[in-house]
Amino acid sequence: MNIHRSTSEYEHWVQSYISLNVAELNIKHDQMALSQFAFLRATFYHWMRLWLSLAGAAADAPEVLCVGDIHIENFGTWRDAEGRLAWGVNDFDEACILPYTQDLVRLTVSAWLAMRASHFKLERNAAASAILDGYLDQLSKGPEPFVIAEKHAWMAPLALSNLRDPEKFWIKLSALPSPTADALSAIPSNALALLLRALPAQEPAPSFHNRVAGLGSLGRMRIVAINTYQGGKIAREVKALLPSAAGWAMGQDSGQILSSEIISRAVRCADPHMHFLSNFIVRRLAPDCSKIEIATLPAQRDEKHLLKAMGQELANIHAGSGNSTAIEAHVEKNGRDGHWLFDCAQHMEAAMLQAFAEWCNPNQR
Repeated sequence: MNIHRSTSEYEHWVQSYISLNVAELNIKHDQMALSQFAFLRATFYHWMRLWLSLAGAAADAPEVLCVGDIHIENFGTWRDAEGRLAWGVNDFDEACILPYTQDLVRLTVSAWLAMRASHFKLERNAAASAILDGYLDQLSKGPEPFVIAEKHAWMAPLALSNLRDPEKFWIKLSALPSPTADALSAIPSNALALLLRALPAQEPAPSFHNRVAGLGSLGRMRIVAINTYQGGKIAREVKALLPSAAGWAMGQDSGQILSSEIISRAVRCADPHMHFLSNFIVRRLAPDCSKIEIATLPAQRDEKHLLKAMGQELANIHAGSGNSTAIEAHVEKNGRDGHWLFDCAQHMEAAMLQAFAEWCNPNQR
């Protein structure tokens, strides 16, 4: 299963839905070779092809609305309607219906690849167990959102350490290049209208900027609108969405985008500044609304506790599918010790490492 062929075929499929920015796509291809973890983040499409052939018994499990492209840097913070700082999964671009085991296996593999890069110091078994224990504990006691206060106060040093300096944040965001007049006029009118409606004020007129971010979605349209409101800057971003690569890999291309549905079903503090329309998403950009990068976490941290919380958050999301009883029965049947998780994650990790080596080898292109 050649990674170069997968990439070419997937990108051809993407372009049947939207136009891709070739320059950004080249950046993505270069970044895929920088590290094993970056490669995992950028290649959910290939992961899904491997999953279909390698998951084995782990795939014989109750299906739920999955995050799909889950990994340890797919978590971040935002403000809810009460102004509270919330934490959880912050990217649902690849939401899809899959066995619940897929999200657990992929999150585990991402933790292992971070360990290979010395970002985590846990043993492999301990990392897998922490994720599964968190998941099962949350299913058992019932889902509950993560608000960084009271019972989740332990998370504050981890989340707050990543809150970017407001002055530096706005200087960097405002310095993003402006789209050309042709590029701006090429933005679908409904996407531009959604972006403008998300801003609380239109006076003065907002400035527009191109933003290059993420890995899996590099090449897709991202436009940021920045304005001044009541004495300070505000920003909203509109991004193009696609059906999940899972459907492409399984040959079940329904054209359906499930990002909005999985968020509405999940047990979480809602982000009042996130809006969907057709194949677009608009969300707030701000210093306290950001993903948490593992490399920026404090040196002194409870890694086991953090991975357990990630497992708990997956349970919060999967609970929205109403299959918790079936999942618990499946776990009891297959073992709460998680041997199935460890075994499947080993197979998937080995296959992704092989694909990474192939990608980095120019002779195999």
